[in-house]
Amino acid sequence: MELRALFFDIDDTLYSSTRFAGLARERAVEAMIARGLQATKGEVLEELAQVVAEFGSNDRNHYDRLLTRLPASAMQGLNPALLVTAGVIAYHETKWKELRAKPAAHGLLEDLSRTDLKLGIISAGLTSKQMEKVLRLGIDRFLDPSLIFITDQVGIAKTNADLYRLACSTADVEPGAALHVGDHPLHDVDSAKNAGMITVLHAGSGKYTPLKPVTEPDHRVADLGELRALLASEFSIPV
Repeated sequence: MELRALFFDIDDTLYSSTRFAGLARERAVEAMIARGLQATKGEVLEELAQVVAEFGSNDRNHYDRLLTRLPASAMQGLNPALLVTAGVIAYHETKWKELRAKPAAHGLLEDLSRTDLKLGIISAGLTSKQMEKVLRLGIDRFLDPSLIFITDQVGIAKTNADLYRLACSTADVEPGAALHVGDHPLHDVDSAKNAGMITVLHAGSGKYTPLKPVTEPDHRVADLGELRALLASEFSIPV
């Protein structure tokens, strides 16, 4: 069957979210220490990693929770709201400087936008955060706006194959004529395959690399250069 639609995950697929998040949190901790927090950067980062693991990356109170878990001596004489705000500012300043699509991602999407393929996004997370990434990465100009599916916005998780069926239905293509590229072995492979889509596992260096899919992906790529070659050789897409 001819390939008619191509969907991408965002995080650790079109840009390295693992690298970015680590750098942004490090800058936030440095900002709090610069304003008097009495702890080493290593100690604070270790506790912050625990907070993120326990409450999830989309929790809006990481730094507030962090400060309540540090020893009282670390906060003596300090205003926690000032420290939290300093951390948030540093995190967002890192976005301005560091949140960039991989050069290979930008080039590939630009080339794909010149083909007849319908291009979209299937991504887990909060609507505002994921849409901000789409805009900051500068990839919105290559996508069909109606084919951007954020789990928070549509109310269907990536663990549910119905999300992928919805994407194909909206694109007016059969699942077997649609391909999904993502880094999560379970959400981006198993769920998409259960919907009948062709799957490509972006097996890079993201945080989900150790996980194993229940079902084998149709293809594996180490980077988007390999994806470009795969699209040309397996699907005759002129990129």
